[in-house]
Amino acid sequence: MTQVPARDAEHYALGTVGVSKNFGGVQALHRLSISIPKGQITCVIGPNGSGKSTLINILSGVLPMDSGMVIVDGVGLRTVHPYETPDLGITRTFQDVRLFNQISVMDNIMVVLTERKLWPSLFQRSKSEHRQRAEQVLRDVGMWDKRDAMAEDLSYGQRKLLEMARAMALDVNIYLFDEPFAGLFPQMLVRVKDILKQLRAREKSILFISHNMEIVRELSDHLIVMDSGELLVEGDVDEVLAKQEVIEAYLGA
Repeated sequence: MTQVPARDAEHYALGTVGVSKNFGGVQALHRLSISIPKGQITCVIGPNGSGKSTLINILSGVLPMDSGMVIVDGVGLRTVHPYETPDLGITRTFQDVRLFNQISVMDNIMVVLTERKLWPSLFQRSKSEHRQRAEQVLRDVGMWDKRDAMAEDLSYGQRKLLEMARAMALDVNIYLFDEPFAGLFPQMLVRVKDILKQLRAREKSILFISHNMEIVRELSDHLIVMDSGELLVEGDVDEVLAKQEVIEAYLGA
């Protein structure tokens, strides 16, 4: 992890400075510089292929950046590795839900709270505070009654909730949610919105991707619009969505 001095730690939890990422001849991100305010909900929108998921993958260390810096609490990082992100106060979910299917809902949480490798965690003696924390996060997402169910037997929406509970179990300060509302029925949409609101009430910093403009307007304190791997505009949600360049590039009007 290479660190360089940065600034704005007082107001911004996370950001990028001049981040670029190429896949062969395709430029996914081009000198992207964004800021994610502390204790607020930030949404990233943009057409398909605009670089939204690539951004989250770089912020969480899943992908290396070709150039630029990721800024975490005012410190600039030229490299981020996935195993470093919990220590940096960052966790995430994926658009394609990633769980341990062959173990229970409760054990999926315990894996996160104890040893971070699957098999050692199953044999590690759990502490009472781990079980209390697991119970709390499962209650927070409305999954306590499913604690003994196998993850593979859950519905799609329940799997989404369990992945969010796994992220929340770490109790970090920065949460990255890649398409948390995609494919959910209305009842689950309400539950996931409530989870993001709960996190904001706890002064957590949240970045999520969505194509649902109604949800974007309802939840977002800060909005980032991307197009072709570049920042188009960012700021207050209503002001951003009223800009002509956003209407033309994203809303197609």
